[in-house]
Amino acid sequence: QVQLVESGGGSVQAGGSLRLSCAASGFTYSRVSMAWFRQAPGKQREGVTGTYTGDGSAYYADSVKGRFTISQDNAKNTLYLQMDSLRPEDTAMYYCAAVPGRKLFPLTASRYTYWGQGTQVTVSS
Repeated sequence: QVQLVESGGGSVQAGGSLRLSCAASGFTYSRVSMAWFRQAPGKQREGVTGTYTGDGSAYYADSVKGRFTISQDNAKNTLYLQMDSLRPEDTAMYYCAAVPGRKLFPLTASRYTYWGQGTQVTVSS
């Protein structure tokens, strides 16, 4: 049974940084896409960034390019999201997601099968 557990959310002032973690377990697939999505109140869930374990490629939404970095530690089965230069508009619930195969673009929630419970990120101005 696949499980994804996020951690690392919190409150930070604009310009600050946070690092989210997603501990994964139960995978039987060797090549998966893992991604971070976010959802603000009253808005649709949007894809932030994703990576494919088969070739290490990554995708970033324009809104986070140059500020967010996705990475993974295969030994720990953990996905990370380093968020720098945070802005108030980055405030949202952040979710880790995974799906077998390469599904980075379009990075839409409907293409992903497994989801974590989410971790809240709040950026104040």
